Amino acid sequence: MKILLLGSGGREHALGRSLAADPAVTELHAAPGNPGLAAIATLHAVDAAAPAPVVDLARRLGVDLVVIGPEAPLVAGVADALRAAGIAAFGPDAAAAELEGSKAFAKRVMEDAGVPTAAGRVCETPEEAAAALDEFGAPYVVKNDGLASGKGVVVTNDRAEALAHAASCGRVVIEDFLDGPEVSLFAICDGERAVPLLPAQDYKRVGDGDAGPNTGGMGAYSPLPWAEAGLSDQIMAEVVAPTLAEMRRRGTPFVGLLYAGLALTSKGLRVVEFNVRFGDPETQAVLSLLETPLAGILLAAARGSLDEIGPLRWRDGAAVVIVEAAEGYPGTPTTGTAIGLPADEADAYVLQAGTRLDGETLVSAGGRVLGVVGRGADVDAARANAYGLLAKVDLPGGFHRGDIGVPH
Repeated sequence: MKILLLGSGGREHALGRSLAADPAVTELHAAPGNPGLAAIATLHAVDAAAPAPVVDLARRLGVDLVVIGPEAPLVAGVADALRAAGIAAFGPDAAAAELEGSKAFAKRVMEDAGVPTAAGRVCETPEEAAAALDEFGAPYVVKNDGLASGKGVVVTNDRAEALAHAASCGRVVIEDFLDGPEVSLFAICDGERAVPLLPAQDYKRVGDGDAGPNTGGMGAYSPLPWAEAGLSDQIMAEVVAPTLAEMRRRGTPFVGLLYAGLALTSKGLRVVEFNVRFGDPETQAVLSLLETPLAGILLAAARGSLDEIGPLRWRDGAAVVIVEAAEGYPGTPTTGTAIGLPADEADAYVLQAGTRLDGETLVSAGGRVLGVVGRGADVDAARANAYGLLAKVDLPGGFHRGDIGVPH
């Protein structure tokens, strides 16, 4: 099987690592990729969010499947263009990708599908935003309606800060605050059926103890030893299945990865948000535990034949991923800093996210630079392995959270 993987971040390095390890994969290509992916895939300097060049590349390579990593190509219609050209694609069409592209659209889908979520208001003016903030009260939850790379949400007790964020975004969704721990569940979907992956928990805020502003994610772990038995089944029944049914009813069946970010509140399960691609950094932890070859699962989803895939197999134990970020993140990160990487160990390895080559020197090229994955018999052991390898990373000015793997 020949596969083209689109994207350049840590999520794509994790996907590429899993795909390259699949015996069915004879060729792995990535566009544009990153230096980490270059060790396992052939890289192509093509814009992943440009439909025509992606189709041309897929045709020239004769690939059997295109796996779309980031959200921007999906919203831009790359999957539509590939399918129109007769090329199998793992990822939703642009219309279905609006589940992530627009928070307001996702709210309407959830309401129509009867999916439990926070009460919310779509606001386009300062006056509407102020009225919604007063209606729901503090803590205030203000979400940019469009794509914001995981950083478009502000949760604050400061009304002025909430109003300022709403004004900077334009169109926002303001919601009731959801209490309780958050959980991420990925479901691989073929338009009608869905297969769940292991649940995970991520860490959005930049500092230990969930201090500071939101980020794209500072780490994650999986599975969740504290979660009640049957949680995944409940999420599939109450969230994923009705959402897929509603998308089919609308004439936009969902094919790809549906990411449900959820809060386990005092009033029950509630959806915080939908994403339409593998989450970053949860993917890095979850895929490190997947034993079933990934390529066959994704191809079956793209072809509408997930019913031919049996129960997924998982490695025993747990996995933790810790993000090493550049100085200045999540504001303006310092880039161009030389990186010293340690060799992979038996139970820990490094994934590259925001990196590039300057000549032969690996340097930082983004806010979240690396993801260090550790596996172990349980979360504590996986955490120890991840932090142990992270201590050997050399990134001047870089930083990470010290509490990844501690439930929050």
